[in-house]
Amino acid sequence: MKYNFDEIIDRKNTNSMNTDGFREFMFKGRENLSFAYKDDELIRMWIADMDFATPPEIIEAIRTRLDQRIFGYSQVFDPNYYVALSNWTERMYDWTFPKEYLVTSPGIIPALYELCEYICKPDEKVLIVTPSYAFFKSAVEFNHLELVCSKLKNENGHYTINYDDLEAKAKDPKVVLCIFCNPHNPTGRLWKEEELRRVGEICLRNHVWIISDEIHCDLLRSGLSHTPFAKLFPQSDRIVTCMAPSKTFNMAGLMFSNVIIPNQELRELWLRRHYSFKNPLSIAATQAAYEHGQQWHQELLQYLDGNFKFTDAFLSQYLPEAQFKIPEATYLAWINISNYIPGEEDLTGLLAAHAGVLLEDGSMFVDNGQGYIRLNLACPRAVLKEGLQRIAAFLNSYRDPSLAGTAAAT
Repeated sequence: MKYNFDEIIDRKNTNSMNTDGFREFMFKGRENLSFAYKDDELIRMWIADMDFATPPEIIEAIRTRLDQRIFGYSQVFDPNYYVALSNWTERMYDWTFPKEYLVTSPGIIPALYELCEYICKPDEKVLIVTPSYAFFKSAVEFNHLELVCSKLKNENGHYTINYDDLEAKAKDPKVVLCIFCNPHNPTGRLWKEEELRRVGEICLRNHVWIISDEIHCDLLRSGLSHTPFAKLFPQSDRIVTCMAPSKTFNMAGLMFSNVIIPNQELRELWLRRHYSFKNPLSIAATQAAYEHGQQWHQELLQYLDGNFKFTDAFLSQYLPEAQFKIPEATYLAWINISNYIPGEEDLTGLLAAHAGVLLEDGSMFVDNGQGYIRLNLACPRAVLKEGLQRIAAFLNSYRDPSLAGTAAAT
């Protein structure tokens, strides 16, 4: 490989959420918790950014922009930005969109908060499927809207949509918006075209807008391809697509995302009310990602494939009663450990305190995630191995103290 994904980079004292902010974010109200390991010794597999260096091509573009030495008010004026993004979506998904549909946001989360306000009236409802990324719920509740949940079916770790339940809830005239994650976080499902078509048909015939959060769309297992929701419904202007380079190229802190709004009325409302200035370094970095990030991206996917295969083999050997399937998308492993520890326990707190591993458990994903943990595998293989060994040692000893240390000694 040209790029070194085995490099371990010290992120401490960089204002990183992963290293410097985990106590406040994960354990708010009980930041003084004591763990079996020192904070510096914890294995961090929780927040969904990567422990890999951002591609050097992006860093070089930032340096070039820094050399211009002035960082005044900025927007995206260069037409080559749209060309770079459009070329990427055409190459990756065989799909593109008119330039006038494109707006940008500091992130997909801020965009969700705004779009919920712009699309919905105060007494209306928003539909999601669960388990779900928690900020879908947060955006709905912040705007004083009612959240409606449709549980995904779980068949031995393979998640599918309950179309009958989804349609029954979409028929409620107060449900005017569906926020849909494509590919899905946390389960890692890469939705097939026929699945997306059925969801889209249900929503559109019931006059329900769709926001398709596609932030994980470039993080697929090798050989798979992503289908943008809007690609399947080119005649509809009620599907808003949210994409970003943040997950793909590990640049979430640069706060930049692309929002594709085909509906003219909604887009004009966005342009009137959205604070439009951008970070000039973020513009340069994002354009460079789409223009020059292809080889790094391909090598990243190969490395993540290896991490998932390693995890699958490890769990089969040391935690054989854990339920896990290598996901089709994301760099997140969704693992059912309820055979080792009851799902109603505080899995995040227990594994942090006793195993020295920071992770997020199913309770953080709105509903329908009991007994699960979500592990971020976008880390060097050595870190992954140590984290899995600690988890296995703790879970085995929790259920059977005579097995304490079995995996940790491997």
